[in-house]
Amino acid sequence: QVQLAESGGGLVQAGGSLRLSCAASKRTVSNSAMAWFRQAPGKEREFVAAITWSGGSTYYADSVKGRSTISRDNAKNTVYLQMRSLKPEDTAVYYCAARRVGGIATTSDGYAYWGQGTQVTVSS
Repeated sequence: QVQLAESGGGLVQAGGSLRLSCAASKRTVSNSAMAWFRQAPGKEREFVAAITWSGGSTYYADSVKGRSTISRDNAKNTVYLQMRSLKPEDTAVYYCAARRVGGIATTSDGYAYWGQGTQVTVSS
């Protein structure tokens, strides 16, 4: 069983930046694609960004493209999401997820393991 633990959320003003981290309990995630999703109050969970097992390919939702960078350090079993130019509409709980395979998926049912989430609040 893989356990994922997110950190780095918090309160930030619009236009600011945050870096989220997701630490995995097992090195096996180095062979897995990983992603970030988010869920705002009253809304469904939505895809934010994903990265292949090697880090060679990434994919972003249009809502964050150009403002966010997903990366990974397989030696540390950790995935990051650097967010810039944050907007109030970015406010949500951000979840880290891992697949059982190395290719990217953009829907939540493609991911087998989930973290507990970290709150990001952007004030206007």
